[in-house]
Amino acid sequence: MVTRRQWLTTAVAALTAAGCEDGAFDARCLLEDLGGLPRGGAADDTPLTVSQAEALDTALTQRSAGRPLQYILGQWDFLALTLRVGEGVLIPRPDTELLCETAARRLQGKSAPRVLDLCAGTGCVGLGVASLTPGAAVTAVELSGDALPYLRENVRRYPALDVTVRQGDVLADWDAYPAGWDAILSNPPYIPTGDLPGLQREVRREPRMALDGSADGLRFYRVIAEQWCRKLAPGGFCAVEVGIGQAADVAALFAAASLKDIEIVPDLAGIPRVVLGTK
Repeated sequence: MVTRRQWLTTAVAALTAAGCEDGAFDARCLLEDLGGLPRGGAADDTPLTVSQAEALDTALTQRSAGRPLQYILGQWDFLALTLRVGEGVLIPRPDTELLCETAARRLQGKSAPRVLDLCAGTGCVGLGVASLTPGAAVTAVELSGDALPYLRENVRRYPALDVTVRQGDVLADWDAYPAGWDAILSNPPYIPTGDLPGLQREVRREPRMALDGSADGLRFYRVIAEQWCRKLAPGGFCAVEVGIGQAADVAALFAAASLKDIEIVPDLAGIPRVVLGTK
């Protein structure tokens, strides 16, 4: 029988050879999820069961071929949440946690804030803000029929959080929503179309609909600034995640939409990652 230690050694070598960015991390995640290794524990000489070994080898083959780790595991941690993920929905990333934390700080002390999450995907932004903001009532808007089942399941996972799901097109449906939002948040598609073929192979497995931000990557930001920001309550704010090099352009769009006190918030690497403006 193969032991946990033996499988881990073999898997790290295989994933590294296959070009995975961090084969050791990926192999350990698989072993914890499918091989019974306690989280944070050392891989020891405990034999894998036949079913564990088969599941691990199948996962190793998939990961070596470029299937994202998160899709193989079927769920991923985000802030203090664990969210369902899979083919058809964008994978939650640490960069987006900054958007949630920034919004939660601005909402601190506000009684029962109303929050709109546009291009919701898994619901990580809406659920994340709700988890950090007691009393928040969030409406999460998503168009994709592939992503909606994940969004609905994740909302069901956290019934204590007040998050409502609506299917809608951010590029067209703004008139279907009322005004008076205390915060409008979004991590929209922002990759320029021409950059999509050069993305990391794992990212290319994620839905194009959640990545493609048009020729310059700014299509969704224009609509959010010009149409959705009109829905803010006085003193309400709009905050969005942006790609590398986009912060100044998005800040200019917010200024043209008459938002004030525009802030650009860097991530831990110093990259401008969140743009926020107040009505």
